[in-house]
Amino acid sequence: MRKFVTSLVHFVKNEDGPTAVEYAVMLALIIVVCITAITSVGSNANSKFQTVANTLGS
Repeated sequence: MRKFVTSLVHFVKNEDGPTAVEYAVMLALIIVVCITAITSVGSNANSKFQTVANTLGS
């Protein structure tokens, strides 16, 4: 347990810790933007396919 606490303190004091957190936040934001874009494109494609299906059906 002592070794874990020592390594945790070293991680917090080290400059790489904040950098890793910044990269994680950027990655999370990129994932949110990608999911939003894919959802929007999927909705638009679904709407277009439904319009074509209704046109062909009549």
